[in-house]
Amino acid sequence: MRKTFAILLALMLVLSLAVPAAATENQPSEDIAILYTNDVHTYIDGPLSYDVIAAVKSELRKQYKYVLLVDAGDHVQGTAYGSMDKGETIIKLMNAAGYDLATLGNHEFDYGMEGCQQIQQWAEFPYVSCNFYEEADGVRGENVLPSYQIFELGQEKLAIVGITTPESFTKSTPAYFQDENGNYIYGISGGEDGAALYADVQAAIDQAVADGATKVIALGHLGDDKASQPWTSEETIANVSGLTAFIDGHSHSTVEGKEVADKDGNNVMLSQTGQYFDRIGLMVISAETGEVSTDFIEYEEILETVMGEDGNPVKDEDGNEVTEVVGYKLVSDLYTGAEWCSDASVASIKDAWMKKIDEQLGTVIGSTALTLDNYASDETRLVRSQETNTGDFAADALYYLFDSMDMDVDVAIMNGGGVRNTAITGDISYQTCKSIHTFGNVACLQTITGQQLLDALEWGARTAGTGEECGGFLQVSGITYKIDTEWPDSTQKDDKGVWIGAPTGGYRVHDVKVYNKETGAWDDLDLTAKYNLAGYNYTLRDLGDGFSMFDGAVNVLDYVMEDYMVLANYVQGFEGGVVEATNSPLAAKYPGFTVDYSTVDGSGRIVMEAAVREPEAVETTAPATQAPETTAETFAVEEIVTETSSSSSIIAIAVISCAALAVVVFVLKKKEQ
Repeated sequence: MRKTFAILLALMLVLSLAVPAAATENQPSEDIAILYTNDVHTYIDGPLSYDVIAAVKSELRKQYKYVLLVDAGDHVQGTAYGSMDKGETIIKLMNAAGYDLATLGNHEFDYGMEGCQQIQQWAEFPYVSCNFYEEADGVRGENVLPSYQIFELGQEKLAIVGITTPESFTKSTPAYFQDENGNYIYGISGGEDGAALYADVQAAIDQAVADGATKVIALGHLGDDKASQPWTSEETIANVSGLTAFIDGHSHSTVEGKEVADKDGNNVMLSQTGQYFDRIGLMVISAETGEVSTDFIEYEEILETVMGEDGNPVKDEDGNEVTEVVGYKLVSDLYTGAEWCSDASVASIKDAWMKKIDEQLGTVIGSTALTLDNYASDETRLVRSQETNTGDFAADALYYLFDSMDMDVDVAIMNGGGVRNTAITGDISYQTCKSIHTFGNVACLQTITGQQLLDALEWGARTAGTGEECGGFLQVSGITYKIDTEWPDSTQKDDKGVWIGAPTGGYRVHDVKVYNKETGAWDDLDLTAKYNLAGYNYTLRDLGDGFSMFDGAVNVLDYVMEDYMVLANYVQGFEGGVVEATNSPLAAKYPGFTVDYSTVDGSGRIVMEAAVREPEAVETTAPATQAPETTAETFAVEEIVTETSSSSSIIAIAVISCAALAVVVFVLKKKEQ
């Protein structure tokens, strides 16, 4: 009996020790998990959306004790699902999904400053930005938003610092940051050398540490595009100290995890999820070691073979079995929750809103067997760096609008950043048009000079041929032009990235020709002549993308029609609403008008050629705030005769070449410094 009792007592002791051990194994980790998104741009209709991320956050709480959900900007604009109520429903979805923090991207300003402020009021989570401030008479005031937020997570005090791109001035609209007299009342620190941006980020880090932060994460909307230099995330990391990691946005880059050395040589983990809810970011900070790990939560399609009525697999014309998507599963190394999950309450908000918008904009107004696109086969975006058929179509729609109103329109321009669609074919609805133009800009017509037009083309082409994107790259109608991609950009801009003067070293853009509706010929651009230019208020009136050369242009007609309706109006101008490669009503009315939508690369309105001209020496004494006087002779540089046998000409050429070489050496040395 005593022996049996001793055995039972021993078993009870073992069990009493085992229960806590088993419970400990089931307890969430003390590690910190951060879910993050960037550049969602209101693409809520894919497999991954706010209902899924809400459920993933709940699943992660089973795995980790501390879970945060943050966004690095550009979440309220992009499709009709955002623009139809200026982001209100998107913010409702983010509230329901449980976002803890966000920073402002440049597109959070697209509904104006009041719209940006309204977004913050709708949000049940805070916004942070360390470099967005109030300004008066050129003097910096207080920050508009808190620079950071500190979360107390167990033994850690985690600070998240918000950073907004200085490119917001030009990639949104400068007027939104000004008062009615054109004076800046808001600023975003950047600086021509990036020093002002770095200083604000460092000050925020230092203050957060002074407030007790043990870890500091940057939540930035800066990106890694060369065109964004010196304000990129990597440059910012390299010029500050004290960051643990950097969650980035803006450039739509897919960076799962990249170690970048900071000012003191310490590695900082940099990550960015790409775009459009293609994936969800997951960062885990180890409670034991402080090590930072990053991973993507992505989705895979679940496929099933399609079975025929005879019970056998259906096969295509090549004899392959036909499959269909029957579901999705989540794929990740760090996330170990449910294979697929969705929050029902969030999904109901999303589905109801999508149904409403689809019904409003779903009316079919035309069709096309073409593929209107802005992307190459390797998914490289083209519309911001070269001509595309959708860009041509959008510019032609503007030209057609004013021409059909019997307005005297000579040229139409469309900024590449405003053309947002992926491949379009088949039925065309109002929603299809809205997928091309998502911003809600309004068409207008202005009278400008040939010089202003040349400067605008040059400004838009300043990075063409370099592999860098520029939202201000101009798609055109009624005009053709060439870009010498070997010619160095020397356009003048201020510290906000706004144009302030013509190129000091000659124009990359040349051989500009304007269609003459009376003769059907293509005439050389006359720099002193007046032209009626069609475009959207973003570019012509609000100086978006930094097109300040249009400041002071004569307004002919404004607030004519919203952008997507301009497209719809053009589609309905085609016979039967059927858009074919060359059946544009413009081509039918104007013989020789360049229209061919058959290929993504467009119809050859914009020709990019490398090193087609000899270097020239161009001097300008005009102030930096205005375009220098340029004559037709200095513009038509391709017509300069260079053939000569005289010794004086040879000497002159040698002198000019030496001078040019000296300038190049000087510039290179300055860059090294």
